[in-house]
Amino acid sequence: MSPQDPKFSKFRTALWPIQNKELKKFLPMGLLMFFCLFNYTILRNTKDALIITAPACGAEVITFLKPCVMVCAVLFFFGYTQLSNNLGRETLFYVCLIPFLFFFGAFAFLIYPYAELLHPPLESVATLREAYPNVKWFISLYGVWSYAIFYILAELWGVIVISLLFWQFANEITRTNEAKRFYSFFGLVGNFALIIAGTSVEWLAGLNKNLPSDVDAWGVSLTYMMIAVVTVCVAILAIYWWMNRYVLTDPLYYAAAESVGKTKEDNRPKLSFRESLSYIFSSRYLGLMAILLLSFGISMNLVDVTWKSQLKAYLPNSNDYFEFMGRFSYCTGIATIVLILTTKGIIRRFGWFTGAIITPVMVLVTSAAFFAFVLLQDNLDGIAAFLGVTSLFMAVMIGAIQNILSKGTKYSLFDPTKEMAYIPLEQELKVKGKAAVDVIGGRLGKSGGGMIQFILLTLTAGSQLSIAPYLFGIIAFVSLSWICAVKGLSKLYTAKLVEQENR
Repeated sequence: MSPQDPKFSKFRTALWPIQNKELKKFLPMGLLMFFCLFNYTILRNTKDALIITAPACGAEVITFLKPCVMVCAVLFFFGYTQLSNNLGRETLFYVCLIPFLFFFGAFAFLIYPYAELLHPPLESVATLREAYPNVKWFISLYGVWSYAIFYILAELWGVIVISLLFWQFANEITRTNEAKRFYSFFGLVGNFALIIAGTSVEWLAGLNKNLPSDVDAWGVSLTYMMIAVVTVCVAILAIYWWMNRYVLTDPLYYAAAESVGKTKEDNRPKLSFRESLSYIFSSRYLGLMAILLLSFGISMNLVDVTWKSQLKAYLPNSNDYFEFMGRFSYCTGIATIVLILTTKGIIRRFGWFTGAIITPVMVLVTSAAFFAFVLLQDNLDGIAAFLGVTSLFMAVMIGAIQNILSKGTKYSLFDPTKEMAYIPLEQELKVKGKAAVDVIGGRLGKSGGGMIQFILLTLTAGSQLSIAPYLFGIIAFVSLSWICAVKGLSKLYTAKLVEQENR
């Protein structure tokens, strides 16, 4: 049986429901979340500015990159499940994280400075695009293939390091009564990273505007950002190592403390690879969780790419785009912290279902507002002129607000409720089930959105704006399916909690 929930005053419950003796466990986990989100923010802003503003590219190339990200995620899942049978939890964490450290360091100092030598000539890329217009975006990616690899690995950071490594670690060492109090505050601490990273990006991009014209300001920004990413990777490894040595060896913080550091067999899943896949994909519980991730990924991808196509038209320069994304990250961090502070009691007071249902409703409503404006943009030039701006600027701002509110709701409610749902599961489902749902399900969502746009763009040989009406219809359908999945999972989660209490 797990320890009973600690008793706090209403004021303490609202402000800081963490006991002093729990700080040794909570603070390093909060720092891990902070550093993971810091790198996620830097990499997200960098990958978008890098690939969207690259020669012969645009927001449309993201659509053609998503299937590649999905393939890499599937390959990672196969490798991860095999490694989880042969490596202990701690070693597995290092093996998954360290390759990111080496690649992003190498990109800044060995790959980007010699990009012109590594990439094919722009003239040959332009010739191929004209000869094969239906696959012109694939050809554009061929022309900047090293940037495409950077984009893929930056995308995988979120799903591998945050969704899998961090949350799997948190779910294993956090008791259910702790998770109700800890998880929202992990997000609260972590989202200060968006503010700091966004401010750093905006400051650096602004500073580099004063560099001489013959200096690659974007290259300077990129170098500094990758130095920060590598440094943070080292900090993540150090904190994880320290926790395994000085926190998880104490039964006060970890129920399985006696087994830490003994042998790798202690924490290994017991089923074979084939048995694990069969077990995972026959689970209705995991199937509903996968629908949640698929729905979020598809919906946000369809909105995100359309918004970034508007942003690219508004800010074609890489450094300007990078600066805007820094400001966007800062605003996202502020909004998320406000949402966490105002919604953190929802799960505890109204239950898991209420906390989980808010995100799909928010995505549906804000997406409807954004697409309505994009589709009616030509009819709103008079209003925009009256306000002293362009209709393109208004589309960019409304899209930014949609992204900020949707991502803020994700961090404050979607992620905590999703991760809480893993806690009462058996160890096999916690390890390999989470890998399947988060790595494959999470990536399949974004790749599914990418594939939808890929098909529409290929068939029409058009632009992101021309396929916007179809995209919103798909978002509406997916959001309604998401709401139904939340309802079904809520019943199963409640039953699992009762089962866990009776063990």
